[in-house]
Order: sequence, then structure tokens, then C-alpha cells
Amino acid sequence: MKKILIIEDDKYFLNILLKKLEKEGYSVISASEGISGIKKLKDEKPDLVILDLILPGINGFEILKRAKMNPKTKEIPIIILSNLGQEQEVEKGLRLGASDFLIKAHFTPQMVIKKIKKYL
Repeated sequence: MKKILIIEDDKYFLNILLKKLEKEGYSVISASEGISGIKKLKDEKPDLVILDLILPGINGFEILKRAKMNPKTKEIPIIILSNLGQEQEVEKGLRLGASDFLIKAHFTPQMVIKKIKKYL
């Protein structure tokens, strides 16, 4: 069973994703802020990460940067799923090593599942 880590502080959005991913047969763990997200990324070694950018504590860009600098986590695909979507933010996320950048308002949970399957 593939393990997915969701780092997201919006409880409503997190619950929707969690239920959808579990229904699809994934093992799902979550963190609601940056520090616990980094810790779970290192400790749990998920197969994929769904990462919000605006988080309490450490933001998503910093988590992404740290994940890609760590030899133990650098190969884990990270999909940014954020309300931010300006061109410079998308470019920065991809430049830092994100596999994909999705804007929350433009994606349904089913579309997110398709992206996850692409990278697993």
C-alpha cells in the first residue's frame, strides 16, 4: 500500500483529500504545519507528498527545499497543491524540485488522484 503525506493546514480541505485517498486504497498521514510536516517526511518516508505552501511555522517552499536537499527524501515526489498560483510561485516551486504544481481552485479531488497516480 502506497503511503501519502498531506501537509495542509485547512482542516476541511484536508479531510476531503484524506477520505478520497483512503477510498482509493492509499495509506494517508497528515501534518497541519511546517515543522511536523518536515518531521513526518523524514520519519515516515512516504511514497508521495501533497504540500500546501501557506502553512503555520515553516512554509511549503522551505519544506520543499529541505526535502530536496536531504539524500533520504530527495527522490520522493512532491505535488504542491496551493491557493497561490502566480507564475513566479509556480516557477519557484518547480525550480525547487516539485513534481507538479496544482492550484486548489482548479482541481477536484479526482483530478488530484490522477496526478498522484502519474507520479507513483
